[in-house]
Amino acid sequence: MESFKKVTSIVTPLDKVNVDTDQIVPKQFLKLVQKSGFGKFLFFNWR
Repeated sequence: MESFKKVTSIVTPLDKVNVDTDQIVPKQFLKLVQKSGFGKFLFFNWR
């Protein structure tokens, strides 16, 4: 894997004390075989 120098993105704060990994990517979406394409599932239950 090549290292990267710069990321351009939108940043938003989360007003939460603890965010567990099941909130970031819910378990029903972790059955995917590929390592990409998870963006549409991030914080799925919060949308």
